[in-house]
Amino acid sequence: TSRIRKERACSKSEQNIESLFQQHATGVGSAAYPQGRDEVARQLQLIAMEPQAVQNRDDLFVWPWMGVLVNVPTEWKNGRHVGESGNRLKEKLSCFCPQKVIPLWNYRGHTGNAIVEFGKDWTAFNNALAFENHFESEGYGKLDWKAYKHRRPGMFGWVARSDDQKYPGPIGDYLHKNGDLKTIADVENEEARKTNKLVANLASQIEVKRRHVEELECKYNETTTSLDMIMEQKDQLLRAYNEEIHKMQQLARRHSQRIIDENQKLRSELESKMQNLDLRSKQLDELVARSESDRRNLEHEKEKNGVKTKHLKMATLVQQRADENVLKLVEKHKLEKQVALDKIIKLEQQLDAKQKLELEIKQLQGKLEVMKHMPGEEDSESKKRIDELSEELQDKYDEMDAMESLYHTLLIKERKSNDELQDARKKLIDGLQTITTGRANIGIKRMGELDLKSLAIACGRKLSKEDAEVTAAILCSKWEADIKKPEWHPFRVVMVNGKKRELISEDDAKLQTLREEYGEEVYSLVTKALLEVNEYNPHGRYAVPELWNYKEGRKATLKEALQHVLKQWRTHKRKR
Repeated sequence: TSRIRKERACSKSEQNIESLFQQHATGVGSAAYPQGRDEVARQLQLIAMEPQAVQNRDDLFVWPWMGVLVNVPTEWKNGRHVGESGNRLKEKLSCFCPQKVIPLWNYRGHTGNAIVEFGKDWTAFNNALAFENHFESEGYGKLDWKAYKHRRPGMFGWVARSDDQKYPGPIGDYLHKNGDLKTIADVENEEARKTNKLVANLASQIEVKRRHVEELECKYNETTTSLDMIMEQKDQLLRAYNEEIHKMQQLARRHSQRIIDENQKLRSELESKMQNLDLRSKQLDELVARSESDRRNLEHEKEKNGVKTKHLKMATLVQQRADENVLKLVEKHKLEKQVALDKIIKLEQQLDAKQKLELEIKQLQGKLEVMKHMPGEEDSESKKRIDELSEELQDKYDEMDAMESLYHTLLIKERKSNDELQDARKKLIDGLQTITTGRANIGIKRMGELDLKSLAIACGRKLSKEDAEVTAAILCSKWEADIKKPEWHPFRVVMVNGKKRELISEDDAKLQTLREEYGEEVYSLVTKALLEVNEYNPHGRYAVPELWNYKEGRKATLKEALQHVLKQWRTHKRKR
């Protein structure tokens, strides 16, 4: 009946634990489920193991299970009794798997008695019974000892019970001090209580972990939503920016072409008027011979034509100078544009628009100068044209002011977007450090930190596996401490493309010793960590986290990291 109750209780406990582990696996993933289930099953197996049958289940045994050895051979030596050590006795009893054997001593030396400790579980109890049965079958059990006492050589042994604990002497003293009296039922009840307590503790831990996972999922979803919004706003801003730049380029091309066409038309008009004036002068010269009376009028007419011709020539010169100024300004703007492209590509379109407006303003100024030197008989038409050009010039000034305002607005937006992207990158690094497990293509790399695994592999090429692991751990600890020291700076400065750049100094004594003692591979790992910490944190000189593309061995872009996070989220969602 006791066996049936125990089997039912153990079966129910196993079912409860199996159910709890399945719930835990559903909440946090099944990776840790088999390992935890196996460990609990092992504990239950130890708890539920049935002890060998005994004659009376109500017998009081000494617990933890112990055996008694008496009549252990001793000899008188140097004024005291000496006998075999506990280790020698343990070797002789190794088939019963004792944990240790304790010889009992007093002021005279070895008492000829010893205690054999087997442990606390049912396996240990079965070993203790096997120990007792062996001595009984050989005629050296407890009853045999009571019958023969010292009249028979050889060791006697049995399992310690209540009468042994109460027996006066070193055996009873040791058992009373190091053990308790329990029946088989007492031990079974205590094991059942431990099982129930284990189930309750596991249920509590699984519930805590499930709540923690739910909190992580909420934080993950909030971060993902925020990143999606930021990326959408960035895309919208970029599209609007590109559309605005495209429109500005088209306007600039149209304005430039219109100015060139108007200059060509004005130049043609001037040449046509010059030809008409020349023809008029020839006609007047012919009329001089025909009429003396009209000579004065003709002279006057000629003088007027000369004045007009002079004005037209002056206008032509002004136009030529204006054209030269325009060409010089165009060349100047080309140089400025090239410099701007080298310095900041993103603001190229705003600079082009500004140059276009300046070019138009110069052209309009040239036109105004030309109109001011036009002949006086066309005053009304010239004045109207001058007013139109002045109004158009003022519009260009207003447009240039608006362009300056747009330029500064876009610059502020660009800086704000960069700040938001950097903040998003930091949040993404924090999030990935919290939820990333295993080795993925995109992850977090601590720049300036030595890779213990790579060091162990490198050391393993010359040493055994155990020695390589120990040596790698020592090297990692030592060189990480050296890298953090600000006074050690094994770099040299070289000029590359006109810029200063720091490279590892191969003359450094520490690094030379490292290369000679451990080889090129270990040397490369340490110098790589030095270069990383000098690039990412030269002042603090401690490792900093960075988004990393492990597949290509480079710094990961924000877009790559976001795609990786979304992919992981979809995979996790499908598993659920």
